[in-house]
Amino acid sequence: MSSDSSELYPAQHRPGRHAFVSPAAHSPAPREVRRLPVPTRSWTGPHRDLRLLRRAARRLRRVATFAALGYFAAFLTLTVARPSVMTRPAPGGLPTGLLLALVQLPVTWLAVLVYEFTARRYVDPLARQVRRHAHGTVDGEPRP
Repeated sequence: MSSDSSELYPAQHRPGRHAFVSPAAHSPAPREVRRLPVPTRSWTGPHRDLRLLRRAARRLRRVATFAALGYFAAFLTLTVARPSVMTRPAPGGLPTGLLLALVQLPVTWLAVLVYEFTARRYVDPLARQVRRHAHGTVDGEPRP
């Protein structure tokens, strides 16, 4: 005896759930497709400046985060995967694991300093440009 009960309960029609019908069997009259006009993107002006600002800030956050967290992840990976390397004495007599743990704080500060330098160099000028555009000035002069 089979455990298949499909013969006991025949398939019932469910409204709204139809089997696949091939396009050749049922081909409705072709409808006219109305296309909406595609808005043209301005590659100049305040929207471009905002896009550039967002892109620069996003890139800056990612690089700084991956730098600080990357070192931390490498430290944790070494601790778990190679404990013999972490217990080996480093120059100065400290274990390598302790030395890498102590270096973690300067690496974090270095990531912060690079973040600040890069923000001042690349992101802040874009922010000033967007602010000038929003206040109605171009190059320090009021817009006509």
